Amino acid sequence: MWIRILLPAVIVVSTCELGVAKAPELTIADALSKPLIEPQLPLQEVQAYAESRILSMPEVRSVVEWEDYARRIRSEVLQRIVFRGAARQWKDHPAHVEWLETIDGGTGYHIRKLRYEILPGMWVPALLYEPDELTGKVPVVMNVNGHDRPDGKAADYKQIRCINQAKRGMIALNVEWLGMGQLNTPGFDHYRMNQINLCGSSGLAPFYLAMSRGLDILLEHENADPQRVAVAGLSGGGWQTIIISSLDERVTFCNPVAGYSSFRTRSRLTSDLGDSEQTPCDLASITDYAQLTAMLAPRPALLTKNAEDNCCFRAEHALPPLLEAAQPIYDLYERPRNLRYHINHDPGDHNFGMDNRQQLYAAFADYFYADDSEFLRSEIECSNELQTKAQLHIALPDGNLDFNSLALQLSDQLKHAVPEAGELNVWQAMQLPVLRETVKAKDYHTMGIEQSSQSTENRTTIWRWMRVGGTWTVPAVEIRAPQADPKKMAIVIADTGRGDCAQDCENLLSSGYRVLALDPFYFGESKIAERDFLYAILVSGIGDRPLGIQAGQIASIARWAGEHEGVEEITLCASGPRTSLIGIVAAALSDETIDQVELRGSLGSLRELLEQNKGMNEVPELLCFGLLEHFDVAQLAAMVLPRPVTFHDASARVRDEVLPVLQSLRD
Repeated sequence: MWIRILLPAVIVVSTCELGVAKAPELTIADALSKPLIEPQLPLQEVQAYAESRILSMPEVRSVVEWEDYARRIRSEVLQRIVFRGAARQWKDHPAHVEWLETIDGGTGYHIRKLRYEILPGMWVPALLYEPDELTGKVPVVMNVNGHDRPDGKAADYKQIRCINQAKRGMIALNVEWLGMGQLNTPGFDHYRMNQINLCGSSGLAPFYLAMSRGLDILLEHENADPQRVAVAGLSGGGWQTIIISSLDERVTFCNPVAGYSSFRTRSRLTSDLGDSEQTPCDLASITDYAQLTAMLAPRPALLTKNAEDNCCFRAEHALPPLLEAAQPIYDLYERPRNLRYHINHDPGDHNFGMDNRQQLYAAFADYFYADDSEFLRSEIECSNELQTKAQLHIALPDGNLDFNSLALQLSDQLKHAVPEAGELNVWQAMQLPVLRETVKAKDYHTMGIEQSSQSTENRTTIWRWMRVGGTWTVPAVEIRAPQADPKKMAIVIADTGRGDCAQDCENLLSSGYRVLALDPFYFGESKIAERDFLYAILVSGIGDRPLGIQAGQIASIARWAGEHEGVEEITLCASGPRTSLIGIVAAALSDETIDQVELRGSLGSLRELLEQNKGMNEVPELLCFGLLEHFDVAQLAAMVLPRPVTFHDASARVRDEVLPVLQSLRD
C-alpha cells in the first residue's frame, strides 16, 4: 500500500518540476504566426457591427405619415446616393436614343433594335418587342436581367418573357445590364464601379440612369399607357426592379424575382451579400430594402423568391422580413391584395422559369387586364422563336465608356493643391476635417488584453488581443529584446499579414525598438475567411469606410501604447500598397501620436488603382468614396509632416510625384 501511495506522489512532484521548465524559445517567425483568435471571429464581429446599424421600419399610424416618410427617403436616396458628384450633371444630360434595324420576331410581333446614351459617352443596347397590330394605349414592361454574363439580354428565359408579353399585346423593352452580355467587359465589371466612387461621384448612377432612361423610352411610345407600367427581372434584375420601382413612381407594377433581401438579412447570411451596385455606398445609412419594399405601396407588386435557391435570397429567410415591413403599409392604404408573393418550388433554384413567368402573367391579368376574362395566364410556347446572340447583337459607338474609362476621365478633372511651405500648418488644419469626413474616421478606445507571454534570455514576447472600440479584436504580437529602448516602439503592419513580417521585425529589434506587429481589419488573422470584400462593401453601405476603421484601429493602438506602455516614440512601418495607404491615413489622423512613418511598396498615386483597373474585390479599402477627389498620396503624406515619412524601395511614381512635394515642404 505504501508503494502505491508514494509512487503517485513522486510522479506528481516530477510533473511539477517539468512544468516550471522553460519552453523552447520560438523563432520570431513562429512567434508572429502563432494563432491568437478563432478563424470565424473577424466575420462574426463585422456581422454584428453591420447588423446593429441597419435601420428599422418607422412607426407610422396613417397614410399621411407614411407618405411624408416615403417622400423624404426617395429624395434623400436620389440626392445623396444616386446623383452625387458628376452624376448631378449626368442626370440632366439630354437622352439620346438611336433606333437601328427592325428584325422579324414570331407570330404577331417584331423586334426593334436600339441603343441609348445613359450619360455622356456611355451607351447601352436594348431590344423593343412590339406587337404587329397596335391600337390605343397598352401596357409597357421594362425587362431587366441579372448576372447572366455570357447571354445577357439574349438569355432564353428573358426572351421568352418578352415574347409572351408582346404576344399579349404589350410593349416589352429588353435592356442589357451593365457588365452582362454585350457589356461583359473588364471595365464594366461591377466591382469596378467603385472607381467612380473613388473620384467622388456615384458609381450607382449609371445603373440607375440605364433604368430611368429605359422607362423614358417606353413612356415616349405613342401607344404607352402610363397607368400600366411594369418592371420585372431575375437576380440582379430583381435588384434593379426594386430600386427603380421604389424610387420612380412611374412604375405601377413590379415583379422582382430573387433579387434582394433586407440589409439585416444580408449582414447575417453570406449568400445574400450584395455586390457593389446592390449595396451602394451609404444607402443603408438612409434606408433598408425592407423600407424600399414598403415604398411600393399602394402600387401592385409580386415578390417572387425560390424555395431552394442555390445562389441567394432564398425564400425562407429573404421573404418574411420584406412582407413584415410592407404588408402593414398596404393595409394602411386598404389595398392588402396589391402585395402578392410567390414561392417557387419547381424547379426551386435560382430561376425565372415557367412557373415564375406564369405567376407574372397572372399578375398582369389581375392588375392590368382585370376586365378581360380571356387574358391568357399560361405561357405561350415560343421556343422556336428564340434568337441567337448574334442575331440580337447591337453595335455600340467606338470608345463607349465603361466604369474604368469613366473613372479615368473623372480623375483627369481632379486637381490637388499643394500647400506652400510656410502655410503647411494652416493647410493641414483645413484638410484634416475633410480627411476625417472622407474616411469616416473613428476615434476608438483600446484595451490591451494579454493572452500569453514568453520570456527568454534573448527576448520577451507578449501575445495580445487589442480590443478596439468594444467591437474589434485586433491580434497583436509584441517582441522586446534586452537592448530595446522601452520608450521606442515600432508598429508593424503588412498586406500579407503579421506572419510575413519576421525579417522586418528582426531589423527593428536590432535597431533597439520594441516591436508590435498587428493584423488590422482585413489582414492576416483579421481577414474574413469567405467573400471578405463583400463585407467591405456592406460596411461602406451602412455609412462607414473600411479605411476609416483600419486607420482608427492603428491610431488608437498607438495611443494605447503611449498611455499604458510608457512609449514616447512610435514608428509606423507598413509594407504593401494597401497597408501603406492605411498607415499614412492613420498617421495623418493620429494627432502626432505616431512620430514617423516608414513605407515599403507604397502607391505613388491613387490613380494607379484606375490605371490597373482595380476593383473592390482586390483593394476593398482603397476605393474609398471621394478619397481621390480630395487627396492623392502626396497630399496624404503632406498631412503627416513635419513628422518624417520615408518611402523605401520607392517606385518611379513615388519618386516623381510624391517625394518632390514632400521635399519642397521640408525645405
